[in-house]
Amino acid sequence: MSMDLSRFHQTFFEESFEGLDSMEAALLRLDPADVDAETINTIFRAAHSIKGGGGTFGFTAVSAFTHLLETLLDQMRSGRRAVVPELVNLLLRSVDAVRELLQAARDGRAANLELIAGHQLALEQALAGPATPAVPTVVVAAGGEPAVAAPNRGWRIRFAPHPGLFRSGNDPLRILRELSGLGQLRSEVELPAPLKLSATVAEESHARWQLELISGASEAEVREAFAWVEDDCELEITALAPVAEARPALTLIQGGRAEAPVAAASAPRWTGPERRGGNEATGSIRVPTDKIDVLINLVGELVITQAMLAQTGAQLDPVANERLLTALAQLDRNTRSLQESVMGIRMLPMDFVFSRFPRMIHDLAGKLGKQVRLETQGADTELDKSVIEKIADPLTHLVRNALDHGIETPEQRRAAGKPEEGVITLAASHRGGNIIIEIVDDGRGLDRERILAKARSQGLEAADTLSDAEVWQLIFAPGFSTAEVITDVSGRGVGMDVVKKNILALNGQVELASQLGRGMRITIRLPLTLAILDGMSIAVGNEVFIVPLAAVVESLQARPDDVKTIGHSSRVVRVRNELVPLIDLHELVRLPGGAVGEHNLCILIESEGRKLALGVDELLGQQQVVVKSLESNYRRVPYMSGATILGDGRVALILDAAELVRRTQPAIAA
Repeated sequence: MSMDLSRFHQTFFEESFEGLDSMEAALLRLDPADVDAETINTIFRAAHSIKGGGGTFGFTAVSAFTHLLETLLDQMRSGRRAVVPELVNLLLRSVDAVRELLQAARDGRAANLELIAGHQLALEQALAGPATPAVPTVVVAAGGEPAVAAPNRGWRIRFAPHPGLFRSGNDPLRILRELSGLGQLRSEVELPAPLKLSATVAEESHARWQLELISGASEAEVREAFAWVEDDCELEITALAPVAEARPALTLIQGGRAEAPVAAASAPRWTGPERRGGNEATGSIRVPTDKIDVLINLVGELVITQAMLAQTGAQLDPVANERLLTALAQLDRNTRSLQESVMGIRMLPMDFVFSRFPRMIHDLAGKLGKQVRLETQGADTELDKSVIEKIADPLTHLVRNALDHGIETPEQRRAAGKPEEGVITLAASHRGGNIIIEIVDDGRGLDRERILAKARSQGLEAADTLSDAEVWQLIFAPGFSTAEVITDVSGRGVGMDVVKKNILALNGQVELASQLGRGMRITIRLPLTLAILDGMSIAVGNEVFIVPLAAVVESLQARPDDVKTIGHSSRVVRVRNELVPLIDLHELVRLPGGAVGEHNLCILIESEGRKLALGVDELLGQQQVVVKSLESNYRRVPYMSGATILGDGRVALILDAAELVRRTQPAIAA
């Protein structure tokens, strides 16, 4: 009965894409002037794994193309071909081709044959071209002494698979057959002395092989046979003397006593439960994200239920119900710990996003004729997966803009007294319940007068009295661009407004700081997760609303003479020396209630650099709430970004600070 390999396809694709990312990162680190052998080996192993997996699962196009890639890498790592920038760039482009083949195989569609054919031709031409003359390959044996792989010599190999080797779909006999193709192979198999056939487990392997290979093959070629199982075995390869003693093809050794010779082709798959090898347990498992989402939703419901119990418990007699209240307090602690642990499952390091930029900058800098170095800080800072996925595109646009608009050409930088190589820095850090992401460049910076002139030419209000921060915000206007030439990189005025819109949709904020001729800093502030929100509870009439705490500047009790009416109905409130537009939340949500003049209680919120005062009836306190989507469960509600369930079972709407500021201030100004 044949095995259905399709159930392993998803794992193969995930591991292959991870391998491609590893290859790409290693190629970008590879310095032709100072070649690191381990870096080339890392690239080769990734290519070899993808090739082997493609062949195993029937993706012949992936396997065939990656074989060319692997051949070129093998020549480079063995010293037969020099590592030059042209080949590194060719390998980077080939990674794109493999990614396209994998995506096509995963999605069940036809691959971009024009792209693949072009890269395949380039690889074949590179392989057909002259190579660096072969030099003896110096290898380090297990004992630490260097050995030279010379013709007519061979290798002694100790191959000890881990017990779980068979479960990964690998077979040691396939490896032995591949080794026998390199030369004359002699082998011995060893089994643990107490092994009993009746107690064996078919899915586990505890056999070990002592191999002698008489061949002129290099150690790299020998190791290639084990590349697919290198993480599932113990492997030692040492140089062998030129003359080896003749021995049987395969001898079974059990308990130190030699048995009758066994033909290699019919060697049994010996297993046994007694011996437990190292690395049997893996450090991680793959779990579909939809299962994690279900778990998070369930924990959210648990948090709501716990809040209900806590509110009910607060009304009980503490003396008569001491044991119950103690149990509720313990439940509260355990629920919070569980919530934090489950939320941590969704957290991913910022390197998940940062890792895409070295390749992008490498390609774009070459296209623009610029020299750019990327520096990253805080790549291990963690952020919720849903936020990372949504911030990736805005960050990509901002980095491209920094390279295209910010960083000057080498000639321009020399003329300005700067190093020819520009620097773009990506930094991430935690501050309170938020993550701060900064994109910093040492380029030309923003030109205030040029931005003002461009804004006026597009009909935007741009008074000379605007602060620098307000002027910088003009670049986020739809269609705004100061580029003199439209290219395929930028200049069409498309993107910056979308960048800001996407950041605001994540309850985030974006700020700009710039110094002409010195560079620019973009600071993005985001919540760590979209599932949990720190909010301020407020009462309006008999209803409760949640204001995101990140948008709250302060709460205040305004004096009657601080509230002024402008025109017929628009009002402002004086906050120290600043007049801030004032909206009565009663009027906005159409609820019956008193006016601000009667209560004088206001919450000052800020978004996009602008402030708005909300008149409310009562401040109820601060709390963490579980965010529920309104659109998924009901419909879009103006000025609201979501909803939550309170401890008493009521639904409370969550105010959208950005929409409140954006939609109410123009009406006030009118």
